[in-house]
Amino acid sequence: MAEFDTVIKGGTVIDGLRTPRHVADIGITDGRIAYIGKLRGSDGEQVLDAEGLIVAPGFVDLHTHYDGQVYWDPYCSISGWHGVTSVVIGNCGFGFAPVKPDDRERAMLSLARNEAIPLESMQEGMPWDWETYPEFLDSLERTPKGVNLLSYVGLSPLMMYVMGLEAAKSRLPNDAEMAEMSRILEEAIKAGGCGFSAQVLGPESGQRDYDGTPMITDTMAPETLVSFAEVLGKCRAGFIQLTGGSMELNEQLAQASGRPVIYNLILAMAQDQHGNKMEGHHKTIAWLNEANARGNRIFGQAVTVKIGYEFTLEHWNMFDTFELWREMTLGTVEERMAKMGDPERRPALRAEHDEGKGPSAPGRDEEAEIAGHVGRGLEVLTVQEVEDPSLKHFEGLTVQEIADQSGKHVIDAFLDLGVADKLQTTWVTPPEETDVQSMSEVANSPFAIPGVSDGGAHTKFLAMGVYPTEMLSELVRDHEIMDLEQAHWRLSAYPAMAAGFRDRGWIKEGSPADIVVYDLENLGSGPMEKVYDLPAGQWRRVRRAEGYRWILVNGEVTSEDGETTGATPGRLLRYGSG
Repeated sequence: MAEFDTVIKGGTVIDGLRTPRHVADIGITDGRIAYIGKLRGSDGEQVLDAEGLIVAPGFVDLHTHYDGQVYWDPYCSISGWHGVTSVVIGNCGFGFAPVKPDDRERAMLSLARNEAIPLESMQEGMPWDWETYPEFLDSLERTPKGVNLLSYVGLSPLMMYVMGLEAAKSRLPNDAEMAEMSRILEEAIKAGGCGFSAQVLGPESGQRDYDGTPMITDTMAPETLVSFAEVLGKCRAGFIQLTGGSMELNEQLAQASGRPVIYNLILAMAQDQHGNKMEGHHKTIAWLNEANARGNRIFGQAVTVKIGYEFTLEHWNMFDTFELWREMTLGTVEERMAKMGDPERRPALRAEHDEGKGPSAPGRDEEAEIAGHVGRGLEVLTVQEVEDPSLKHFEGLTVQEIADQSGKHVIDAFLDLGVADKLQTTWVTPPEETDVQSMSEVANSPFAIPGVSDGGAHTKFLAMGVYPTEMLSELVRDHEIMDLEQAHWRLSAYPAMAAGFRDRGWIKEGSPADIVVYDLENLGSGPMEKVYDLPAGQWRRVRRAEGYRWILVNGEVTSEDGETTGATPGRLLRYGSG
């Protein structure tokens, strides 16, 4: 009988701890790395020939929204396809626990809007066999998983559970409510939650609730957040993920809790993936350095992937920062078509655009920023595909070209085509060139952790889950912004440490065998595809991974040459281990 369950033979090992690479064999037994050194092929029941390939720790993704998707997709794709072996769910203060039975539909409606997760898929795919947060963790533990899961306690569902939706949005909690919410948070942390999360984008939030109002946490009082932080200090456990919020507030939470804070986000662009205006990355990096020097442990979640959209107006909710557009994109398809086609709305939309205040396409545009505009206007959007055959002649044209040909204003050209095609026109943003210098400054900053995949969210128009593959193939291999040793530390061990993982994120004897084996020269991401693989017949856009020979989670192969194996060895990581 062979000594090891699996032997990975002859690969170039990069252990995630910034140790210089070396060629070695890895023996795996009972899901853990039992030996690193020289082995014979006969030593393993299964032998994976990794000669000429990189063997590295699986990636740790701290910012995902797979809270619902894990119930119908054990691999949490697309993250699981791109070498991610551990994900953290419950980001931005959103989630599904605790939730009273009568509030389940409203909870799903919120996620259907702010994270653009199909409502029908959640309704059909989620078991809802819980009410409290500990019951939710038990449900996750029972669910077959192809990746490991760690879960925040989202403050929006917690506050709604105790105060009710309208009260939570409109007033401060009273003493009794604050005491009960603190008790529930403490209970959740003791059950294995990794901390709490909140989105604090203010009344002008670009990521809103189902009815177009800000999310509960967007406008919550700082003193309420501090009270929650004090619970973590009492527990001496967990960490905080904050989307938005002032630099001062982030430091205040670190001081009150004595725990790490993950700040979202560091970005080498003028706006984030939701259209919210961002501080320049130089300012953010300098602040993180200063905050840590003051003893406040704050990490910056860094966007190291190009942001590009393929979207239709049927599902688009990313103009919510702009009041005129927000109101116009609420409601059923029929209601939105009526509003978008209403000639009485057009003068205000045109005036806003001409003043440089309307929506813009994502990406970095130095000239526009110098002129005082964020990003690029709607003019640069291109028609990728139309559904109505009579409109085929518009395919391949930009909004500006359509406006020029028709003699229309840009706003009219954009909305008229959308309405004529019943909101089915697929628009694409211009290809974004990699700003290597800025990306290098962000990725190499001392307290930056790559990520923000938003995995499981915005799948009708965004696929940021490719970030580990894109970082290794483009930023490291092609542009050499850092070596592989540094890259794998930042993709695995560093986020694992920040999130309180106790035994994974690296390759060493005794640790769980979460491992990727890949061909660096052929590593890459495929094009955007539209696939119908969600519950209730819903579709999403995905990008597949190329160059990964094997992905192992807890010692079992979950993916071979880009195809999932059906194995579900993933675990719920209570307290950072499992």
